[in-house]
Amino acid sequence: MKIALIQIAHSADKQANIAKLEARIEAAAHEGSQLVVLSELHNNLYFCQTENTAHFDLAEAIPGTSTDYFGALAQRFGIVLVLSLFEKRATGLYHNTAVVIEKDGSIAGKYRKMHIPDDPAYYEKFYFTPGDLGFSPIKTSIGMLGVMICWDQWYPEAARLMALAGAEILIYPTAIGWESTDSAEEKARQLEAWQTIQRAHAIANGIPVIAVNRIGHETDPSGATNGIAFWGNSFAVGQQGEWLAHATSDQETTLLVDIDLKRSEDVRRIWPFFRDRRIDAYHDIIKRHID
Repeated sequence: MKIALIQIAHSADKQANIAKLEARIEAAAHEGSQLVVLSELHNNLYFCQTENTAHFDLAEAIPGTSTDYFGALAQRFGIVLVLSLFEKRATGLYHNTAVVIEKDGSIAGKYRKMHIPDDPAYYEKFYFTPGDLGFSPIKTSIGMLGVMICWDQWYPEAARLMALAGAEILIYPTAIGWESTDSAEEKARQLEAWQTIQRAHAIANGIPVIAVNRIGHETDPSGATNGIAFWGNSFAVGQQGEWLAHATSDQETTLLVDIDLKRSEDVRRIWPFFRDRRIDAYHDIIKRHID
């Protein structure tokens, strides 16, 4: 399967962002991509740097304007498309939601972000209710997609549950970057940790992993921080954590990568982690802390 990972910088102009994405989606389809993945909250700037009730106006219904628009693109180009949207579920109830669009333009399924961060410049708990759809892969014409979002990528339990439920690939739309006052050494540690934890998900579960991040500096409107320099580095790894494709930290790009989902069978035969799991001894994993 050929997959396109679209890494771009975003602006305050929503329509310009969408037009840029459309051009790259079309180009990726013409290159033979069957699956196209966009970054987290791709229609807008990353608005969670501040707590501002006016930002709730950015939210939209699902299905709605974006799913209709991108659905038409998926149908026109015959691709499966992974979106990341600010969902207005009801008055006062909002989610950070990934939507998978099928080749015919219909919604194959959605995933609501389960792990919600709350850190300086990442005030997501102010905006997003934690997801309630669980860790369920989305069935598509090209396979079972285990779609999660950004902060979810740090949790091995989430990756394992997706894999146990039949996900053939793990997909993480992402918006993550550096605060400019961090040292170069600290920035390097953060980036390496981000890559390592996700490569570990691939190894532990014997399935490929892809992560799609944004790039560019986005200013903190409050001035409390120096804003976020999104670190890009979108990537794809195979079933043993091997690098398949890797973007830079500062260039807009469309990564095209060929992934063999059937190889998971061979890898799980030689590394039978699922066979040797001691499920009889893991009951404490559901506790907040073992006292």
